Amino acid sequence: MDTSKLIRQSNTRWEVVPQGAMRVPAIIFASEPLIRAMDEKVFEQICNVAMLPGIVNAAYAMPDAHWGYGFPIGGVAAFDPDCGGVVSAGGVGFDISCGVRLLRTGLKDSDLESQKTALADALFDAIPAGVGSHGALRLSAAETDQMLSKGAQWAVARGYGTADDLQFTEESGCMAGADPQRVSEAAKRRQRDEMGTLGSGNHYLEVQRVSDVIDAGLAQAFGLQSGDIVVSIHCGSRGLGHQIGTEFLREMALVAQQHKISLPDRELACAPIHSDLGQRYLGAMRAAINCALANRQILTQTTRDIFARFFPSARLSLLYDVSHNTCKVEEHEIDGRLKKLFVHRKGATRAFGPGHPSLPAPLRPYGQPVLIGGSMGTASYVLAGTEQGMSLSFGSACHGAGRSMSRHEALRRWDGRQVVQQLEARGILVRSPSRRGVAEEAPDAYKDITEVVDAAHAAGLARKVVRLEPRICIKG
Repeated sequence: MDTSKLIRQSNTRWEVVPQGAMRVPAIIFASEPLIRAMDEKVFEQICNVAMLPGIVNAAYAMPDAHWGYGFPIGGVAAFDPDCGGVVSAGGVGFDISCGVRLLRTGLKDSDLESQKTALADALFDAIPAGVGSHGALRLSAAETDQMLSKGAQWAVARGYGTADDLQFTEESGCMAGADPQRVSEAAKRRQRDEMGTLGSGNHYLEVQRVSDVIDAGLAQAFGLQSGDIVVSIHCGSRGLGHQIGTEFLREMALVAQQHKISLPDRELACAPIHSDLGQRYLGAMRAAINCALANRQILTQTTRDIFARFFPSARLSLLYDVSHNTCKVEEHEIDGRLKKLFVHRKGATRAFGPGHPSLPAPLRPYGQPVLIGGSMGTASYVLAGTEQGMSLSFGSACHGAGRSMSRHEALRRWDGRQVVQQLEARGILVRSPSRRGVAEEAPDAYKDITEVVDAAHAAGLARKVVRLEPRICIKG
């Protein structure tokens, strides 16, 4: 990215002053090396977001930002419904409520070693992964609607997990305002066989170890110690979310002129929050959030069942579950008073600070766990939300490393079998139904996750707590 177009406000904060049709500034959080490496499309897309009606404060891009559909991935924007604010399907994305949950096992790395290969094989056999993967659970039409209404609460009632899981899941496991009637039959059909599956792309289940404790106090509060074995699950709403995104993006683009919305990019298709279309999308999008929460809950219980075969004493307690492709109604302070805003986070993670009332009581004094995922051979991180971040970015942080090259380029450079062998030589076991998928997700196809996390930490968006390294990766 050409930094001459930006005003440098600090080592990790860059501003684009409003120009042309921009209603607010665009703010990019990144170190100088990260921002120079960003493609120009990030600049173009975040400036386009700043042109949308009813946007508040600024359009933000996180340190992992890269070119996306409509919004850049890593984009954050909040809209005021009382000032003509809009909801954008392109600002949420296709994989609605894709997110990460982290499970503590109570095991140490030394406990894992003798069982690692057998555990990897058992997890791979039990957890469907890949394009079009189907789970053992098949839902009737009525059960599908119940799942879309109640999310992880529905899954727990079916025996997948415990009430404690719900306490440590965003929205207590159920997104209010979900309306299954706004979800098309095509979307529901795609999902009836896909519950409890990882899907493809960058989705995974990883067995990881805590390699470094960065903030001892917060690590203790989160129940994490050096050498601990944890499990991260990264997936979303599968085919249902993709279908909802596709359908509503098409409809929003067709009727934009009727709402007197001038789109700088057709991919930014949106509708007024108070419109019928806006409300229908919100009802469907919230149902997709519940689908993702239920999906990760089912995968959690499957994982517990597999671990119980090898480690009967392991309990796999949930630290937290947080999504990174959503639009949510939140209260934020604007000009000295609280306002209800519709906050879009696309490839960006909610990162609420200490004391926020939405956080579970045991975590509230410390800030929300922020789960930053890597890619097979790279580190992952646990961070904590900060009070400063609430005013900097509506309580938002990065969600991963962010791609540095296209999947096509990754396929040209790497062979999946070789990637698996190279990672195994480093002690990382990868199990995947697709060698092509492994090549597309090769670790070097992503930015340096440590550099991204360091930038988020330096900017005050979130505080580093622990670093995680992969031991087993079940890859979609």
